[in-house]
Amino acid sequence: MLMSGTVFREPILCKNVPRIVPGWKKPICIGRHAFDDQYRATDAVIKGPGKLKMIFVLEGGETPMELDVYDFKGPGIALAMYNVDESIRAFAESSMAMALSKKWPLYLSTKNTILKKYDGRFKDIFQEVYEHRLIDDMVAYALKSDGEYVWACKNYDGDVQSDLLVQGFGSLGLMTSVLLSSDGKTLEAEATHGTVTRHFRQHQKGNETSTNSIASIFAWTRGLEHRAKLDNNERLADFVQKLETACVETVESGKMTKDLAILIHGPK
Repeated sequence: MLMSGTVFREPILCKNVPRIVPGWKKPICIGRHAFDDQYRATDAVIKGPGKLKMIFVLEGGETPMELDVYDFKGPGIALAMYNVDESIRAFAESSMAMALSKKWPLYLSTKNTILKKYDGRFKDIFQEVYEHRLIDDMVAYALKSDGEYVWACKNYDGDVQSDLLVQGFGSLGLMTSVLLSSDGKTLEAEATHGTVTRHFRQHQKGNETSTNSIASIFAWTRGLEHRAKLDNNERLADFVQKLETACVETVESGKMTKDLAILIHGPK
């Protein structure tokens, strides 16, 4: 992991690009706690009947904590996962930093009614300052809301809901992605779609390509915007704002790459 914090994704809105969720009039910024949970879990195939236990051995020689998980009557599967307070706290702090910078409300969503201790720990750390919602209610709220809020999600939820956000707003090529540290000072910006290797291979073969560069441009502008904020550089901040506006206005004027043209005008 490069640094503790949260990966935030947010759409780049163009008036003429249709949205699958037409009610989303304003951007939604979704924050994914990109640390462990299912992504660093230990899983196993259970070959037959037996007792599954979870044991934690505390440093210092105290009596181990032993939990009965399940009595298997036959073959099955098992999974153990974890997270740490330090990372959850960094998640909370970076989410708050993003919400404050945008002057938007912040929501955390978990399933603490089922995972009372695991997801409950996320809720407890967020509880004093941030609003909490069940993931079920939050998804329903997201689809009914017109936007303009920061949605903080656990790792897996953020993975899934980020894809929902991309599709709902229309295009992966019109999405920003930044990793913000808990202190709000360190930021990494990237193009959400990655390096578009497939297009480059086509270009190497001499084939014509149409690659949407907007997400790459916005990766640079979001990095420069953060630099301007840290340095109190108004000229740089003004340049960033004008460059981003120019990108959006270019698409809205009818000049765009193939992917956006298909969205707006259809495949023919």
